[in-house]
Amino acid sequence: MNIQPSETQLEKWIKKYVPEKDLFFIQDEDLPLFEEVIGQVLLIPKDEFFNHASYRQIQLANSYEYWNLSKEANFVIVASENWIKELPPSKKERLLQIQLKMNRGLIFPLSYFSEVPLFLKENAVNEKEDEWIVLTADLWKRLSVTIKEHLMRKYAQQWDRWTSEETPEYLPLIIKKYANTFPTEGGSNCLAATLFAVSGQEWIIHEWVHPQTFKEKLSRTHQLVETTDLIEGDVAAWESADGQIQHASYHIGNQLFFNKNGQTFFNPWKVIHFRELQPEWSQYAISIYRQK
Repeated sequence: MNIQPSETQLEKWIKKYVPEKDLFFIQDEDLPLFEEVIGQVLLIPKDEFFNHASYRQIQLANSYEYWNLSKEANFVIVASENWIKELPPSKKERLLQIQLKMNRGLIFPLSYFSEVPLFLKENAVNEKEDEWIVLTADLWKRLSVTIKEHLMRKYAQQWDRWTSEETPEYLPLIIKKYANTFPTEGGSNCLAATLFAVSGQEWIIHEWVHPQTFKEKLSRTHQLVETTDLIEGDVAAWESADGQIQHASYHIGNQLFFNKNGQTFFNPWKVIHFRELQPEWSQYAISIYRQK
């Protein structure tokens, strides 16, 4: 079946996706170019930035895709939405080019935009034959709702296909409430979705659960079993060679899982068949945990 976010969910995505402050990632060698214009910003060394509570917020991490950033980035410019508008054109162009090089999030192919108002090209960057748009807080505010909705729909489907299995009628109501739906907040991950299904505690589904916390809670109710035959209530966990859990999912019966891939609000909670789920994580060893 096909799934898609509701209008309410889209509205919340649009509101939260682009942060109110702009982040720009640069290298040591870029500092002289911006020396004259950094008086109105914070210039934060990389290590301090990623250890700073304010900048480790989950939505900032998801929007700017911290995990994809180039390791060559040494500094982070934290700026108000007006700063980028006031830069000399040559410096602005160079800054945007650097963002593409640093693999910063919030950069999209021009083709992702349903319309191209003239001001959109103010944040355009060319690379070979491709044209990219670097989103900033000011630019986002100026785009129409129609353009934003189209972009959100287009980009979200790069994270997860909008298809799923039908929700079984026998599912507990608390799981059925979330099956084949999208979050409105970032942060909820596969481990949280699994523990929610195991415990029936609704609030847990919205958490960002880390691996050790997951193992600790799961060990209270489930134990490792040597089997390939799944029964309802089993938990499948995919682990790396060093024993780190990379993914987990809850078996709801008949080879179907209540599953969430990733921690963004673009990743739905959905019902997925094992034949589709297993290949996505096949590089890791699968373990099955069964209720004690």
